[in-house]
Amino acid sequence: MPGLFAEVRDGDRVWRGAAGVADVATGRPVTADMRHRVGSITKTFTAAAVLQQVESGRIGLDAPIGRYLPRLVPGARGEAITVRMVLNHTSGLAEYLPHAYPSLKAFPALADTGPSSLDDHRFTRFRATDLIEKGVTAPAVGAPGSTPGVYSNTNYLLLCALLEQATGTTAERCITRNVIERAGLPDTGFPAGPHVRGPHSRLYEAWFGMIDPPRDYSVFDMSWVGPAASLISTVTDLNRFFGLLMSGEIVSPSSLEQMRRTVPVVSQEGKTIDYGLGLHPAETAGKGTFWGHGGTVWGGGALAMTRADGKRQLALAVNSQRWNRLDSSGRPRPHPLDDALAALHHVAMHG
Repeated sequence: MPGLFAEVRDGDRVWRGAAGVADVATGRPVTADMRHRVGSITKTFTAAAVLQQVESGRIGLDAPIGRYLPRLVPGARGEAITVRMVLNHTSGLAEYLPHAYPSLKAFPALADTGPSSLDDHRFTRFRATDLIEKGVTAPAVGAPGSTPGVYSNTNYLLLCALLEQATGTTAERCITRNVIERAGLPDTGFPAGPHVRGPHSRLYEAWFGMIDPPRDYSVFDMSWVGPAASLISTVTDLNRFFGLLMSGEIVSPSSLEQMRRTVPVVSQEGKTIDYGLGLHPAETAGKGTFWGHGGTVWGGGALAMTRADGKRQLALAVNSQRWNRLDSSGRPRPHPLDDALAALHHVAMHG
């Protein structure tokens, strides 16, 4: 792992740490205040913006998505899938990513995938409606409302379209105005182009050992995920956001309760997890429940978890991804980094 940085909060006490380098060529160190692509942590921001519109009466949480977006999810399917199902990944809509990146077509059969599409599409400007169409027209991964659900970026691009329909502005502007600015996050925002503005690390993608040495993908057009997973933030801003969310200052307490109602969902790693509305829990016996989200982009990862009472928090960022090589069966091999990160999570969250 070239570099890692984190912030841990325990009440009024704050610890920030950084280790390693932001650039393997120059040796430039990572620092705890760096801006970072936080991937699917964006989904919590998106979900919060949707719940705000539910509170205002513009969106019905259990209304059919087809009522709002009949062209994107037409017919009986649009009537059967509710907004809640899109939020908690029980819509049955497939992930569009393998259909947008040809070398990933075999996903989740990792051994049959390859990273060539990442280079081919580094500066491709995808249209969100085209990506949604790929997910909607792909074979369904389940019946609407059935469990376990299947995690899919298609769902959250649909939610961004829903926000645009409900507010008359772009999803980026809606989330910025109603969530980011409301929370007072000075270093958080959506990218205006393929570059990360301000101090940041390079991002090194290994794609399960198929890119050796790992390649820098810090410069990348993020339209492949759009407002569903393209947010740039800092570990300090992430802790502030989740602390305010858990205290009922971003959405109402009743909306927060809805966000914390979970169902079983199969993650992109193939594990069944509990998932709410843009949030998932982490529980340790006797240590309380933490809520938050993780995220990955090409070459980068992040995690933000906050205890239900808002007093203990962890936000961390790493500048490498998919470091596990595959075994003979095509599954990621255990790696010492996995154990080291798990130990860091445990100490940071539980002391």
